[in-house]
Amino acid sequence: QGQLVESGGGLVQAGGSLRLSCAASTRTFSTYTMGWFRQAPGKEREFVAASSWSGVIPYYADSVKGRFTFSRDNAKNTVYLQMNSLKPEDTAVYYCAAGPGARRSVKEFNLWGQGTQVTVSS
Repeated sequence: QGQLVESGGGLVQAGGSLRLSCAASTRTFSTYTMGWFRQAPGKEREFVAASSWSGVIPYYADSVKGRFTFSRDNAKNTVYLQMNSLKPEDTAVYYCAAGPGARRSVKEFNLWGQGTQVTVSS
């Protein structure tokens, strides 16, 4: 099975920006839906953004729409999550995920990265 390796988390002030990266194996990247989820302390893991293997039109959770941008670089087998206008409520561990034919449910994604911490200070 494939592997996902995330990077790019950190500490940022409210209103700032961060970009997360997720490198995937070729097989995973070429056929799976790629997505981003996040989990804050004491809360369930929630969907953030995703794109099918064709990568034509990403889709987002309402809470991040207009602030976050999902993109993919097919040459590098890497997906990105550009996060702008960050808010303290965006603080969470962010996970990259992949799954065949997945949409936005955690259960539909069967491959997960190790997670990267994003902390937004007020």
